[in-house]
Amino acid sequence: MPLGTPAYVDLTVEVLVQHALKNKEGQLSANGALAVTTGSRTGRSPKDRFIVKDAETASTVHWGTINQPIEPVVFEALWQRVSAYLAQRPAYWAHLRVGADDHYALPLEVITELAWHNLFARQLFIRPEKEDATRNKPPWIILSTPLLKTVPQRDGVNSDGAVLLNFSQRKILLVGMLYAGEMKKAVFSVLNYGLPPQGVLPMHCAANVGKKGDVALFFGLSGTGKTTLSADPERYLIGDDEHGWSRSGVFNFEGGCYAKCIHLSREREPVIWNAICQGAVMENVVLDAEGMPNYHDTHHTENTRTAYPREHIPLRILENRGGLPRAVIFLTCDLYGVLPPVALLTKEQAAYHFLSGYTALVGSTEVGSSAGIRPTFSTCFGAPFFPRPPIVYAELLMKRITEVGCQVYLVNTGWTGGGYGQGGQRFAIPVTRAIVHAILRGGLQPNRCEILPGFNVMIPKEIQGMDHRILNPRHAWRDGTQYETNLRALIAKFRENFAQFTVPETIRNAGPLFE
Repeated sequence: MPLGTPAYVDLTVEVLVQHALKNKEGQLSANGALAVTTGSRTGRSPKDRFIVKDAETASTVHWGTINQPIEPVVFEALWQRVSAYLAQRPAYWAHLRVGADDHYALPLEVITELAWHNLFARQLFIRPEKEDATRNKPPWIILSTPLLKTVPQRDGVNSDGAVLLNFSQRKILLVGMLYAGEMKKAVFSVLNYGLPPQGVLPMHCAANVGKKGDVALFFGLSGTGKTTLSADPERYLIGDDEHGWSRSGVFNFEGGCYAKCIHLSREREPVIWNAICQGAVMENVVLDAEGMPNYHDTHHTENTRTAYPREHIPLRILENRGGLPRAVIFLTCDLYGVLPPVALLTKEQAAYHFLSGYTALVGSTEVGSSAGIRPTFSTCFGAPFFPRPPIVYAELLMKRITEVGCQVYLVNTGWTGGGYGQGGQRFAIPVTRAIVHAILRGGLQPNRCEILPGFNVMIPKEIQGMDHRILNPRHAWRDGTQYETNLRALIAKFRENFAQFTVPETIRNAGPLFE
């Protein structure tokens, strides 16, 4: 082994926890999970993420402020510096894989400075079988040294930490990054780059399966309810965050879940609550004097997180993949209170809202974000992780929808009856669950819908067992003038954001319009 001799190779979860405790990397919570803190970086650092620009990527990556280029010589120098650093200390190695579909799966060699980072990788990625299908494929190598800091003037980066992706050499380098979510999302970016040429749509979504085998997808940014709504006691989970949609079905990229903990409760989110036990990792969750997690304490950050394996979820699909989806759900958290709790989208409207990726930043996963809740647009519901031009993913989405004939829904988990700070209230989780269950039962039909002016989407006139007045956002407002003001403000933001895209007119015209 060229790095970290002697190395700890493929340690079990129990031993990795013991090493983390011995190294004083964290402490055990009363629920059995390992509790760690990540210093000043309590979320991803998008300004410190780079992609090596070389002959392969120069014309295939959508370069800009999100996909920042870095020269191969800069990457190589830093890789050698990190390798030399690790050679002077024991390192933790794990041989893992990403992708539950053998045809598209990739092997991973995860080499970390800290035991808990290796534990995180072991719980989040897929633990391969002895005769794994990826054994003859060249591996992707991840080096993670959170205690080593970069020097911008010397290393050619922006701060004391950096995330570098080298698609040509199949390498991921993380320096100065204690927040383990950087590893997860770096691998996600790798798949998002490599799968589209193979005809696979990579997706920032959760997926679950009903008892009759019906697959549902839940797209959405952090804070919209993706993990919570997919962790349904009545359905079987495939995964909570990253999937591929091939011609034959949907498959999970990962072997675990990475859920937000803020305001977690046993009553509202029993599946996640029970999954946080021995072997799980909690990031930046405050413990009380008895060692119990206080999920309401935001002392470190609102972006408190937990990583746990799928095995901690009793109702799960063992194969980690499913058939073709019947329902595709776009989750959005609307601060303006003008989007309906549920709408049925045409194929073109689906492409428009997929490219827009409108929601609110609630407990942002990115460091440096301004305080408070604010609206945002994130292409493909995950702009920081999609290296190729956005239209590549949108066209694949439309192709898959056409092939399968599935219905796409827009579900608002945000405000109703008023905007954020304007007297409105956020939809309660049980209300949204009831809407999702109605979708999955096939209870929302176009012939029982009306058109919502402005966004011009179909909304149901009634849902069994639900107050019909909440289904049309206009009816939920007492102040009709303020509703119109908010509606026009949000439409203007949509149109301003969408001006960046070069798309067919059929997609552009599917967006909202002023009356």
